[in-house]
Amino acid sequence: MMNVEMVMQELEALGKERTKKIYISNGAHEPVFGVATGAMKPIAKNLKLNQQLAEELYATRNYDAMYFAGIIADPKAMTESDFDRWIDSAYFYMLSDYVVAVTLSESDIAQEVADKWIASGEELRMSAGWSCYCWLLGNRSDVEFSESKITSMLETMKNTIHDSPERTKSAMNNFLHTVGVSYLPLHEMAVKTASVVGTVEVKRDKKKSSILNAYESIQKEVDRGKLGFKRKYVRC
Repeated sequence: MMNVEMVMQELEALGKERTKKIYISNGAHEPVFGVATGAMKPIAKNLKLNQQLAEELYATRNYDAMYFAGIIADPKAMTESDFDRWIDSAYFYMLSDYVVAVTLSESDIAQEVADKWIASGEELRMSAGWSCYCWLLGNRSDVEFSESKITSMLETMKNTIHDSPERTKSAMNNFLHTVGVSYLPLHEMAVKTASVVGTVEVKRDKKKSSILNAYESIQKEVDRGKLGFKRKYVRC
């Protein structure tokens, strides 16, 4: 059985300077090796789910180790306080939205925790909460969600997106897109809401702003025959 030191050595050996630069340009900081996510799969396959090892890796503060922790974590073994601890350590969006939110989305307490994070007023917590719903809606069957609740979330998003923190804006826009594509009961409402919201500008440090348009992105997916699309798996 591999321990944390052995996994760290394997990850370091897989690191690439070019990938590391990309991660750092998106907000990662040292320590980071620069491991492509696909290169992690063989190690994950050998380990399967291992919550104890995931916790040890997440605690290293190394970006690649934290990402890998999300792949081998056992979401159903994690409590709300575990997820709160993970989001506290998620210092930029690739951790909050693609590690913590993804792991949370495979737990039985996903909606309950995500709702609290959305209401928190903290940028990355809110971003993770909205992102968690994207992973949920894009994977689970429509009947698992309350239509009135998703309707209310669309209203909240419409009324607050333009004044929200930058990363939260991006996650909210993704939520609107996901409802429009993957949650059939509210497809029409999402399209109308996206038309009202219009373009969303997300400012980024030292980079050009991103201009997002959920109305256009939903239409593109519809044109590609992707209406009602659900992912088979959330985690890689």
